Amino acid sequence: AAAERQMDSVTQFTLGAAVGAAMLGPRVGMRKAALVGGLMGTVPDLDTFLPSPDPVTSFTSHRGFSHSLIVQALVTPLFAEPLVRVFRDLKDKRVLTYLAVYLIFATHALIDGMTVYGTRLFWPIYEHPVGVGSIFIIDPLYTIPLLFVTLWALLLNPASLRFKGWLKGALLVSTLYMAGTAVLQQWAGKQAQAWLDTQGIDPERTLSIPTPFNVLYWRTIVMDGPRYLNLYHPLIGEGVTVYAHPRHPELEGCLANTGAFRELTAFTKGFYSMEETDGKIVFSDLRMGLTPNYVFRFKLGEMKEGLPRAVNPPTREPTVRGTNGDLDWLLAGINGDHTVRPAEADAYQPETGFKLAADAALPPPCS
Repeated sequence: AAAERQMDSVTQFTLGAAVGAAMLGPRVGMRKAALVGGLMGTVPDLDTFLPSPDPVTSFTSHRGFSHSLIVQALVTPLFAEPLVRVFRDLKDKRVLTYLAVYLIFATHALIDGMTVYGTRLFWPIYEHPVGVGSIFIIDPLYTIPLLFVTLWALLLNPASLRFKGWLKGALLVSTLYMAGTAVLQQWAGKQAQAWLDTQGIDPERTLSIPTPFNVLYWRTIVMDGPRYLNLYHPLIGEGVTVYAHPRHPELEGCLANTGAFRELTAFTKGFYSMEETDGKIVFSDLRMGLTPNYVFRFKLGEMKEGLPRAVNPPTREPTVRGTNGDLDWLLAGINGDHTVRPAEADAYQPETGFKLAADAALPPPCS
């Protein structure tokens, strides 16, 4: 589950390796520096192994204290000082070593913060996750330059000016790419808002995020009363493709009074839906995955005598991987083609005659 909430481990290892090689490589050798940096780059994710009382808490608590820039500064000496003592070439470079370790930790947390799941960058001063949501958890275009220089360093242990140039270039390109995703996210948001204005829709909230593995095809989630809209818009091409889905707020009922429901609604920032499946009431985080295959789904209750009743403890529902036709649809969208996604075909909204009116459906009374 942790891999579904953070930048993938390959990316974190290669970023740490590249930072380590750039800062410590000239002193201890590129191979050793890259290996140490890569291993250090995975340390913040050790919080994954901390026990949690239930699946909901496990979901909301990851990327906690170990991803805090404040905590990372405090624990840096615990990881940096052994390096100074083990590598004799670092004995007179204590400040450089401490700075390198902190940057390896901090860059891990910062790129996690660029994903939609977010991370508690300023815990304990600010306890809420910071999540930009401008990059998918796996983005080959970001990772490939870092992977290239990491493999070069590990396999060849180079010391040439040529490698140092490539190393600096990989770090620069990946950093500019990450910054560029935030710019594209703003563009996607403006595209969505322009369409909403033409339809006279004033939503509660919107969120623009990239579709899986790329930043060329974007999805904007629009929360609009008892429904949510998926707006897909390509970077290449014009216009949006729209799908409308019910949120089923009538299923919340007494669940709204439970700690699990309040914890999930706060963590998802309101981007969620409810559904009833075989008598189970399931809460889905709309930010992770594509309709209907959302990654984080939790059974919070059951229907009894026509009313939703909470279950304790809540359980996580299995994730259904992949949907027929999604790969072709995704590639078409990246190329700028407005094709209808098979998994959402029933909810497709034509360019004219927008349907599925947002008539409020109220939860039943809590008894």
